[in-house]
Amino acid sequence: MKRYYLTLILFLGFSPLLIAQSNFYKLSGGVGLGGTFSFTDVYKSGIGYAALANIDYNFSPFVTAGLEIQKGMVRGGNVNTDPHMREFTNSYMAFAGNFKFRAGEITDFYYNDFLNLTKGFYLGTGLGYIKNNMTSIVRVKPDGSGYVFPGEDKGSSIYLPINIGMDFFIPDRWGDIRYTFNVNFQSNFVFADNLDGYNDPKTTMRNQFPDMYNVLSVGLKIHFGPTGIANKSIR
Repeated sequence: MKRYYLTLILFLGFSPLLIAQSNFYKLSGGVGLGGTFSFTDVYKSGIGYAALANIDYNFSPFVTAGLEIQKGMVRGGNVNTDPHMREFTNSYMAFAGNFKFRAGEITDFYYNDFLNLTKGFYLGTGLGYIKNNMTSIVRVKPDGSGYVFPGEDKGSSIYLPINIGMDFFIPDRWGDIRYTFNVNFQSNFVFADNLDGYNDPKTTMRNQFPDMYNVLSVGLKIHFGPTGIANKSIR
């Protein structure tokens, strides 16, 4: 009888710890699709597209570091409506390392529906490298003046990505998080003034700010590899 009570006491004593822990996969990889929106020296921004792939290392279920490859199109300007008759299409390739921190790392979401719903909300940043390729650009001003817009049809630059988004965790039949559906908004600040292929003098045209583009995307990840133990349940 004493042995029974001792076992019961030990079980009750350790059960909160058992509830508060769960396994998680340390690796994840996925793909995504989205739209781009440019902010460059031309007056009219344009809408393009992006496809991306990424792989992450999970320090915990909510703190990750990873690599992303992005291929897409950035557009802007309009030869008919732009004051300087400029227009471009940039078919770019970008590579970036990133770090993301999710709300679930610091919130006690186990008994709170709202915190549980938002445990996948995250902020992130990193550093990237972008290769620009102007597949279409108005290089000579079509007004008969013969003015050639200065700039490069091909170029590259370092850029700073800022990410904000939400992960929705999808468990498998055993209750472990195997898939993640993701919605992400990314702002990319390009350090060189070559995203749009134009580099006109600041004295004659609008050219005061660094080029940037945004990407709004959805994606799906699969979790795999070795497992770790989280200090809280993520189910």
